[in-house]
Amino acid sequence: MTPIIIVLVILVVLVFIALIKTVQVIPQASAAIVERFGRYTRTLSAGLNIVVPFIDRIRNRIDLREQVVPFPPQPVITQDNLVVNIDTVIYYQVTDARAATYEVASYIQAIEQLTVTTLRNIIGGMDLERTLTSREEINHALRGVLDEATGKWGIRVNRVELKAIEPPTSIQDSMEKQMRADRDKRAAILTAEGIRQSQILTAEGEKASAVLRAEGESRAAALRAEGEAQAIRTVFESIHAGDPDQKLLAYQYLQMLPKIAEGDANKLWIVPSEIGDALKGLGGAFGNLGNLGAGNGNGGGGNGGGNGGGMTKSPVPPRREAPGIEND
Repeated sequence: MTPIIIVLVILVVLVFIALIKTVQVIPQASAAIVERFGRYTRTLSAGLNIVVPFIDRIRNRIDLREQVVPFPPQPVITQDNLVVNIDTVIYYQVTDARAATYEVASYIQAIEQLTVTTLRNIIGGMDLERTLTSREEINHALRGVLDEATGKWGIRVNRVELKAIEPPTSIQDSMEKQMRADRDKRAAILTAEGIRQSQILTAEGEKASAVLRAEGESRAAALRAEGEAQAIRTVFESIHAGDPDQKLLAYQYLQMLPKIAEGDANKLWIVPSEIGDALKGLGGAFGNLGNLGAGNGNGGGGNGGGNGGGMTKSPVPPRREAPGIEND
């Protein structure tokens, strides 16, 4: 009984192993290469697949999703003989599992070496400044070369990116100094433009203020002159309408003399030429008033004595016109 049980157990194990090798489950977005006696037979797609156990063998399982592979920095010499280190990132996808398995031994290593050689060819025709500012151009050229070369390997290169471009340390210091000088220059230019604009605006404001001030002063002077002219006209009309005589003008002269003498700054007092005539007129007026009183007394005695004495009439001085005033 014991040998029979052992044989049955061995048979069960063999059947289990055969079932495992017969039924192959391939995940989604994956493929498997099947070989029979070392020769390619078929490619298994995603899902449940049946193979012949102990005859068919799965050579390779390949992921059909898009893969991202970063490559280490590679030293590249530019056209102006400067060594720069460039990091690249490749986005690729396997489109033919059979070609990726049998057309190239290791497509990852092949893509890396092809990327390095292509970068050296592209960067070798550019100077450092163009290399730093032409990433899109480099990416496009590199992708075109890689896609053409990897097409026969069953691989499609979807995208190539330059992750970093590192020039030598001395060049980086020079670039930083140049950038700092450019920033200082732009700052100085902006400051000068701001000062210039501020001065222009200030000058325009002062000009507008001076124009407005001059217009205001001109208008005020015109109004002041017009007011003075109106006042003189009114005074003149009032004097002309009142028809003043010599005595009134003389009295006005005497009233204005103290006002003319007022003020600490009046060191010299100029007496107008008309003041003599005014004083004469005023003196004549007071003399006429005295003669008029004496004549009235004498006339009363004469009248009391009779008409024989006769009244003497004092001469009346002729009327003089006021300077600068015409009579109607």
